[in-house]
Amino acid sequence: MKYHSDISQLIIDKAKSLGASLAGVAKVSLLKESPSSLVAPKIAQYSGVGTRDALNGLRPGEIAWPPNAKSAIIIAVEHPESRPEMDWWFGTKNPPGNLILIRINKELSQWIEDTLHIKTHKLPYHVEKGGIYLKDAAALAGLGCIGRNNLLITPDFGPRVRLRGMLLEEDIEPTGPIKFDPCEGCAEFCRLACPQSAFSQTVFSEKEMGTDHLPGRDGTFSRVICNVQMEKDIADAREERPYPESGELVKIIKYCRRCELACPVGR
Repeated sequence: MKYHSDISQLIIDKAKSLGASLAGVAKVSLLKESPSSLVAPKIAQYSGVGTRDALNGLRPGEIAWPPNAKSAIIIAVEHPESRPEMDWWFGTKNPPGNLILIRINKELSQWIEDTLHIKTHKLPYHVEKGGIYLKDAAALAGLGCIGRNNLLITPDFGPRVRLRGMLLEEDIEPTGPIKFDPCEGCAEFCRLACPQSAFSQTVFSEKEMGTDHLPGRDGTFSRVICNVQMEKDIADAREERPYPESGELVKIIKYCRRCELACPVGR
C-alpha cells in the first residue's frame, strides 16, 4: 500500500512540475458509481453548446471505460479572473487554457509510461467522445466538492479552475474525497449572479433520479436554461484583436462565468 501511495504522490508532484495547479487520484470503481454517472443517463438527451455526437455504441450519458482502467488522475489549472482569455474561443481554435491542459496531460502520460511503466489512457474533454465526468472525478480525487453552482469548488481557487484527466491501468492510492463544504450557510452569490436564473426552480427530484446527489446539489440547476446564455454568448461574439500586440482580427466567444466569478471561495 505504501508503494502505491508513493506512486500517487510522485504523479501529483510531476503534474505540478509540468504546470498543474492541483492534481489528485480517484478509484475508477467509485467513479462508475458517481452521481453524474448515475444521473446523466436518466436525463433527457441534451444537445446544447458543449456537446458532441457520441461514439458508436454509447448511449446518452454513458462512459466508455477502458476494460483495464483502475485509477484516474485529475489535473486542474487555475483560471483567475485576471486571465479571462484562457477560456476564450478564438474562432474554432481550442481556448488557451485547454491547450495548457492538453499539453500537461500529454507530458504527464508520457512520463508515467516511461518512468513508472504504467499504461495510461489520455481522456478527451467530452463524455460523448470517451471522456469522464471530470467534476465528480475531481471531487473523489480530493480536489474539492461540487458546489451549489454545479461547479467544482476547490479550497485554494474556488471554482476558478479548468480540469482534464487520464486513466491508469494500475490500482494506486486515491487522494480523496476530502471533508470540505464552503456552500453550507453561504448566501448563494453564485446563483444570484446567474443572468438567466438557471437555479430558479426544481428540475430534478431525488425520487426521479434515485439519489439525493442532484445537479446543483438540490436539483435546481437547469442546463437547458444555462444554455440560453451560452447561445447568447455565441451570438454576441465580435471580431477583436486577441492581444494588444496582435494585428489580426478574430471572432472571439467569451462564455459566461458569472456564477464562477461570484463565488468568494479561494479569493
